[in-house]
Amino acid sequence: MKNMPSDKPQKANSQAGQHEQTQQLFSITELARELSISTRTIRFYESKGLISPDRVGGNRVFQNRDRVRLLLILRGKRLGFSLKDISEYLALYDSDETRLSQVELLQSKVDQRLKKLNNQLHDLQTTIKELQQMRAQTAERLKENR
Repeated sequence: MKNMPSDKPQKANSQAGQHEQTQQLFSITELARELSISTRTIRFYESKGLISPDRVGGNRVFQNRDRVRLLLILRGKRLGFSLKDISEYLALYDSDETRLSQVELLQSKVDQRLKKLNNQLHDLQTTIKELQQMRAQTAERLKENR
């Protein structure tokens, strides 16, 4: 991050406390630019409790965990999931070390979404056929009257 005390990668102790790892930090501007979203969008997801950046002074400091959560949020939104669905999914990630309940929830939500999209696809295909028939009928009528 530029112009902040955390400009250099920070070192954090591992859980065992014996090894050190480098923790990359991001500013809100860097994440917004990388993910092609606005800083306002990131603040919105923070206000909904989907991400929880640290603070250095008054500035948000994002870790790789926040970046990954943002990627999951954006993917979920792109696939048509609600913020409630995404929040439930992210909450399970934090509470279940095996991630089994998270995978089960995801499978259930994906099945629901697929069913909804397939219904919409069927409805769209029906509408397209009807419009094509109407188009053919109107073209024929115009042809007859010329």
